[in-house]
Amino acid sequence: MSPDEIERYSRQILLKEIGGTGQGALGAAKILIVGAGGLGGPVGLYLAASGVGELGLVDPDHVALSNLHRQIQFGSNDIGTAKTEAMRAKITNLNPHVRVTKYGYALDDKNAQDLVGAYDLVMDGTDDFATRFAVNAACLATKTPLVSGALGRFDGQVAAFESTGEKTAPCYRCFVPHIPKHIETCAQIGVVGALAGIIGSLMALEAIKIITGAGTPLFGRILLYDGLDAHARTITLPRDPNCPACS
Repeated sequence: MSPDEIERYSRQILLKEIGGTGQGALGAAKILIVGAGGLGGPVGLYLAASGVGELGLVDPDHVALSNLHRQIQFGSNDIGTAKTEAMRAKITNLNPHVRVTKYGYALDDKNAQDLVGAYDLVMDGTDDFATRFAVNAACLATKTPLVSGALGRFDGQVAAFESTGEKTAPCYRCFVPHIPKHIETCAQIGVVGALAGIIGSLMALEAIKIITGAGTPLFGRILLYDGLDAHARTITLPRDPNCPACS
């Protein structure tokens, strides 16, 4: 690390759970962020600030006015700009040491494995199940760890999956085996903006733990957060022996 990087990350290097070895691991890490929206924003900003060496951003959308109450990586001057481009600029301004690769198209069954296979860890903050299923399948195929987050009106959840294929390790589809028949989007039911920051930050923390070996990641567990009651709990997710993806 350069003297500038040592100073930049000094408060993090002081942590015995991270130290110089963990900081070096972050600098060598390549993390793919699928969805540059409400969750992908804080995920990307905090991972960049923490010193992750390379970030990939996947999102086909452009910034809209209705995004700005929760997608704080964007400003009013970004409206109409591709989300991957606007977020790349934000990350580069925050930390020029981070390499950013943009993928301004949707991840799907055809391209998922090639995208995922080029990275050490995947962060899924998307809002549609078809994409989530494609990400999960690609992570299983490439044995790439996955951190998944989701938002409701005032509640959210974070989970991590080892994607090893072992009989004791659940995958995302052990949790959601099939696309629900009645899907409600934030455009239909709303979402409080600050919740995206909470859940996205928790996702980023999980990524840092996985890369550095600090603490106990949420592998095989789901953290549920209720913003209205300021209450959080963690539940265990067993592997489904009939899972359509990993059984």
